[in-house]
Amino acid sequence: MVTLGVRRWETLEGSVQGVGKRRNQDWHDCRGSGTGADPLVLAVADGHGSAVHARSALGARFAVDRFLALATAFGQAAHNCHEPGRLARLMTYARDDFPRALVHAWRQEALGHWDRNRPVVEEASREPGLEEKLVLYGTTLIGAVLTPWLFVAWQIGDGDLAVVEHDGTLLRPLAPAEEDLGDETESLCGREAWRSMRMHWAPLFEEARAPRLVVLSTDGLSKSFASGDGYTEFVLGLSGRLTEEGSAGISASLPDWLAQASRYSGDDTTLTAAVRPTDAPQEKPDETPEGAPEGAPTDARAVHGPAEGTDVDMERNTET
Repeated sequence: MVTLGVRRWETLEGSVQGVGKRRNQDWHDCRGSGTGADPLVLAVADGHGSAVHARSALGARFAVDRFLALATAFGQAAHNCHEPGRLARLMTYARDDFPRALVHAWRQEALGHWDRNRPVVEEASREPGLEEKLVLYGTTLIGAVLTPWLFVAWQIGDGDLAVVEHDGTLLRPLAPAEEDLGDETESLCGREAWRSMRMHWAPLFEEARAPRLVVLSTDGLSKSFASGDGYTEFVLGLSGRLTEEGSAGISASLPDWLAQASRYSGDDTTLTAAVRPTDAPQEKPDETPEGAPEGAPTDARAVHGPAEGTDVDMERNTET
């Protein structure tokens, strides 16, 4: 048995309104320190912004708020994931039930806002259907949760999750196999949206193998580069400068970097990131096994089909 030091994370965040845009349709937030009892949760959302998505700025905010609440509860439930078999059940919940719970919560938030803020229309006007109301709030979302033993991320729609691993390798684990055409993208307002949500599952059995950097950004950042290589170089350069200068200096420069990216892409540009400092203070958490818990998969493809009798400490939600 070994006792892992709890690595606290530092965070970076910023958002810039696109040139010529009437308002910033992006939203972002992060909370927590990354301990077992206080998981670090990050999210960015990009409201679609067109006329048919007239309330998408609110939709993006609802998406981030609901994600932070659900992911915090999930991260706290993962505090004892070293118990035999529990990690496998957590992964099944994350893959199958969490997306449904998130979409359900977002839909309820959007429809509740509609009911409280109905537009003034003529009496003879037709009441919009359920799906039409939800389209008004359409948004993408990327969210992640980091605990001492687990890193999980989810994404629907465009935007980017970039991970700089402990050895300096850069991964984009949620990048789609094929890029969306034009301005088309998956959305939380889509019918059965939970089926379009992608998940990255990464248990952390050794503290030293935790990522150095986790970056979540809306597509205003990656679109500012001529190719995907430009975005990759940006993230690797960010990682290198964080190592050399620390997060305080980079935080001061981040707004200018995002503003420059926004000028090139013409879009709202938002970034939030988790940085693992090499000299962070450590705490003493519960003991964990040296290797993977019994029955614990290390890859999302290791478990198939719904779990029966899942004992995750949160209510199982279904779409209505």
